[in-house]
Amino acid sequence: MESAGLGVILDTSLLIEGERGGKEADALVSGLLEVFGESPIALSVVSVIEFTHGIYRAKRPEQRERRSRFAKDIFSTVAVHPVTLSIGMLAGRIHGELMARGNTLDFPDLLIGCTALHLGYELATLNRKHFVEIPGLSILTLPKASEY
Repeated sequence: MESAGLGVILDTSLLIEGERGGKEADALVSGLLEVFGESPIALSVVSVIEFTHGIYRAKRPEQRERRSRFAKDIFSTVAVHPVTLSIGMLAGRIHGELMARGNTLDFPDLLIGCTALHLGYELATLNRKHFVEIPGLSILTLPKASEY
């Protein structure tokens, strides 16, 4: 499944599933690069927030340490895009339009999806349903990390 876009934004679900499945960050990135071919992969800063949140919710010290190590490795390997003014305005417009029609969307997912949309990137996720309401967003639904 090579990407047809300029690049691929990874949803937090891929990081969580990879780490929980015992993958090392470099193995996860290598597997994703094989899946996407030449397309660059990146993250939204929102995924950094979500994953870091999970570090501090860990119930055991060894779990926190493993998550911290995974985060340090993945965040130093994969480009991280900020939420810019343009992304914020896009997210505000889409969120307002959706709410006006009675639809809701989880705000972190909205920001991650709008980051991909603004950059002309596709979004790779394990949770397609979280993003389908974002008009124009190209979504790649991936298998679990154990399959790549």
